Amino acid sequence: MRILGIIPARGGSKGVPLKNSKLLNGKPLLAYTSEIALQSTYLTEVILSSDDLQIIEVAKQWGVHTPFIRPTELAQDTTPTIDVIIHALEWYEKQAVSFDAVCLLQVTSPFRTVQFLDAALEKFIVSGCDSLVSVQKVPHEYNPHWTFEVNAEGNLTVATGEEKIISRRQELPETYHRDGSIYITKTEVLLHQHSLYGKSISFIESSPELYVNIDTMADWEKAEQMIKNNQL
Repeated sequence: MRILGIIPARGGSKGVPLKNSKLLNGKPLLAYTSEIALQSTYLTEVILSSDDLQIIEVAKQWGVHTPFIRPTELAQDTTPTIDVIIHALEWYEKQAVSFDAVCLLQVTSPFRTVQFLDAALEKFIVSGCDSLVSVQKVPHEYNPHWTFEVNAEGNLTVATGEEKIISRRQELPETYHRDGSIYITKTEVLLHQHSLYGKSISFIESSPELYVNIDTMADWEKAEQMIKNNQL
């Protein structure tokens, strides 16, 4: 299976200025994801999608292919990720190059391992599902069966639609949330359904000890502390 690895990294970061090229423990944040992606057994090609020349230069220094400069209109705060992916696929189509699937690797999750990435890719290939996402368990206190919505009368109702709330923690089904580390999707689903997920979604559970999603300075400081504490 031909799988394109895409690392999206635009230049207009606000939560952490110049985040993608900012040094984390002596190397650019972008480098963490780049190194892992390039070591993968299953990725046919790894590219950067960016509108920023400085980020593109950093990617080149770390061995990532930068076949194009992403158009400015696809590098806005409101730009959907799927549009960035489709732009890359259409660029390759013009070169008469095709892929069976895309693996999206966001720079904001720097501490995934190549073993974890390859396990995700292998599970996706074997599963035959439309997509695979990396997830973590939802703590029981935030389980959707224990959360509420406000109805038209201004009263609380169980968010999952049940009439009676589950009373015992042990009876709660396991639920998961996307952690943003890995998204893998069949090309036909991306292009024809305009979806990252499709109709069948496989999953792989991430290690909570390696989890950080860097969107704010507090997240950045957490990442620095994780390195300092030798958690990695």
